[in-house]
Amino acid sequence: MIGAGGMGAQNMAKLTGQNIVAMADVDLAHVAKSFVDDKGASRADRVELKAAYDRAAKYVDYRRMFDARKDIDAVVIATPDHHHAVAAKTAMERGIHVYVQKPLTYTVREGRVLLDLARRNPKLVTQMGNQGHSGDDGRRAVELIRGGVIGKVREVHVWTNRPLWPQGEARPTPVTKPASLDWDLWLGPAPVEWGYNPDYAHFNWRGWVPFGVGSLGDMGAHLIDFPIWALQPGLPTRIETRHSRWGGDADIWDGKPPADLGSYPLANITTYRFGNAPGGPLTLTWYDGGLMPPTPAAMPASARMNPDGGVLYVGDRGLMMHDTYGEKPVLIGEGADARAAAVPVSLPRIQGGREAHEMNWIRAIRGEEAISSPFSVAVPLNETMILGMVALRADQPIEYDGEAGRVTNVPDANRFLDRDYRAGWTL
Repeated sequence: MIGAGGMGAQNMAKLTGQNIVAMADVDLAHVAKSFVDDKGASRADRVELKAAYDRAAKYVDYRRMFDARKDIDAVVIATPDHHHAVAAKTAMERGIHVYVQKPLTYTVREGRVLLDLARRNPKLVTQMGNQGHSGDDGRRAVELIRGGVIGKVREVHVWTNRPLWPQGEARPTPVTKPASLDWDLWLGPAPVEWGYNPDYAHFNWRGWVPFGVGSLGDMGAHLIDFPIWALQPGLPTRIETRHSRWGGDADIWDGKPPADLGSYPLANITTYRFGNAPGGPLTLTWYDGGLMPPTPAAMPASARMNPDGGVLYVGDRGLMMHDTYGEKPVLIGEGADARAAAVPVSLPRIQGGREAHEMNWIRAIRGEEAISSPFSVAVPLNETMILGMVALRADQPIEYDGEAGRVTNVPDANRFLDRDYRAGWTL
């Protein structure tokens, strides 16, 4: 386990039946908080996890863990975004199966590096932590769209209530770090020398430019996943983002490096154009910061968009809407339910569904079940998400050549497909 508290503890609580031999975390005192509730009482659902962690060898630096242990077959990576690619590549080069939390990587290039590694090592089983991909509801939603229940889809709207962390704010003043936290290792590959502040760690890092990929990185993998899966449009060919003010005093990106900015804008609307979609051009619009799409005229008053997040597909024969993770698909339009009844089950169901995404990875390693969200699926989805952040930084519409992996109309924006690494760290 790399990143053993927080989301990592949620992942590993599903894997306590496995032989957990080692864990790495920059703050083991924080990991200990994963076993108690808000009142300090032991959590009944984490007793087995605590016992497993107590038995495991403990490391602060995951690089040292890999150097020291030759008995690791598989690793779960649940660090902040800026560590994902370095940790995953380090593991994969050692022949270790990887489960990597979303977003898979911080940059487009990092994703392509991991996909290339996976292709060159086909025995490695890879999985991104977008658990909705294993859910029954999400798979049914894909079947309904592919089955033509709402006709041809040319327009999709996706929204989330995130961010639920500091964003649109200036960088705070550094304060004394907790004694148990290795802050230098937490910064890791991020190309900044920022002092510690609880607005960054442990939970709040997503909205800060050097460490996270904002709401798109957090929730895109749980929402954009399904229209991309159902419609198979390929990579976007044009991306444009409208947004509120950057954190601090910056109105726009204006070429500033991450070290000179605080946090991402509080709210974004990103429009993706898929000009090479096999069914004809597709437009997908992303809304975050509490923004939502307008209500279609065809939507009855009894149908409400979930303000927490969801996806709305607009077809020429009706509408379909579902919640985050593909949950609770609802059809709108005359005859849609009858057409849906005629659509057969065509996608395999994952044993245990959404709650067994981690165990699907284990079973796939053992050859017992097909993997749900391997890097061959996750990297193009992740690239689509991250391109929204590239358009945000470019502060103008970008045209993208997915085959070449380059922005064609704003050459300077290609620098945002990659990043610099802090001294001592490389990909």
